[in-house]
Amino acid sequence: MKILHIMSIILLLSACNQPVTKSGEAPRPQKKADYAIVIHGGAGTITRANMTPQLDSTYRATMNAVLDQAEKLLHQGSDALDVAESCIIMMEDSPLFNAGKGAVLTHEAKHELDASVMHGASLNAGAVSGVSTVKNPISAARAVLEKSEHVMLSGDGADQFAHSLGLTQVENAYFTTERRKKSLESALRNEQGTGMTSEDEWIDYKFGTVGAVVLDKSGDIVAATSTGGMTNKKYGRIGDSPIIGSGTYADNRSCGVSCTGHGEYFIRLSVAHAVSQAMKHGDLSLEEAADLVIHTELQDLGGTGGLIALDSYGNVAMPFNTEGMYRAYLKPGERVVKIYKGE
Repeated sequence: MKILHIMSIILLLSACNQPVTKSGEAPRPQKKADYAIVIHGGAGTITRANMTPQLDSTYRATMNAVLDQAEKLLHQGSDALDVAESCIIMMEDSPLFNAGKGAVLTHEAKHELDASVMHGASLNAGAVSGVSTVKNPISAARAVLEKSEHVMLSGDGADQFAHSLGLTQVENAYFTTERRKKSLESALRNEQGTGMTSEDEWIDYKFGTVGAVVLDKSGDIVAATSTGGMTNKKYGRIGDSPIIGSGTYADNRSCGVSCTGHGEYFIRLSVAHAVSQAMKHGDLSLEEAADLVIHTELQDLGGTGGLIALDSYGNVAMPFNTEGMYRAYLKPGERVVKIYKGE
């Protein structure tokens, strides 16, 4: 029997008089976490077989460092927007991830970077797409949110806007690493029919992104996402990461979401917004809503990837349908860092 699509499920569940859980029972009152954060560093063909012990350790250490920074800020009462930006900057500055320094290269061997951020209290949002000289695209996205009348700016105009506000500018070559050069070379060989050289060069071909969702002590949720896009991309291609509702979404009444995956599918399903809608109108829990979208809707369409999500109680969801996803979360007394499927 074909599985009903998400809107059909939402309409069906909305007819019920009380929320539905997997057990069929009304949910018990939840204890709210004082604060929480969940992060991701991309999803894809990430397995123990193609990861050296040293690289595994480096990724885990970097994610733990991000959590350390977040815990320090959240414990002292910093707001979610400041914490989300700070954590994304740490990942943009790390050459490990496909965002900022270490971003993948386009067909023309350049970098075109995307980022977005959304505040769950006001539903205000900011995004930039195709920037090439802003050191930290997430800061440019925040500037659009706070200092412009728009939601998204792109290309040279976005770079000019960031420059006018004094955001740090760099040469485009700053973002380049040897690993990304090899990935582009491999992609070009594959395009020409001469094959790839190694699997791990393709880990970030379609899936490389970083994201953070933060719940602060005031109860506000902020979601943020940043990416270098797709290796060997052409014609100014834009994925889901800078698109509010597709790659990023936050609403204090439901949840915050940051996505990573094959962006064309995430755009077509408005994945981040779909999770929020399933919670608000389908009375699903965070985990149920996130699983429905990733493991049913996205998978039925043929899309691959994952997401991180956080609700107003500090509940966390991190579903993905690939071999692995760099992911971690923290709340008072609890910390989890994972990479592979089955961890």
